[in-house]
Amino acid sequence: MDGLRGEDSIAELCRREGISQGIYYKWSKDFMEAGKKRLAGDTARAANSDEVRELRREAKDLKEVVAEQTLELRLLKKA
Repeated sequence: MDGLRGEDSIAELCRREGISQGIYYKWSKDFMEAGKKRLAGDTARAANSDEVRELRREAKDLKEVVAEQTLELRLLKKA
């Protein structure tokens, strides 16, 4: 955000954060594009790989719970 506000030079900001200026400009462009889309009403966004992994793990856990509950119900119905 400091770079967008213009409080520090981009070179200084990148040195302080340990990133290249190319990375900064890519992130800045992505941030601005996401803001434009959001302002236009587009709320969809691509999930990053960590989010996808976490969602898959959560789905797997939920499927296991459903399977266990289904087996338990079947056993109770038979009894």
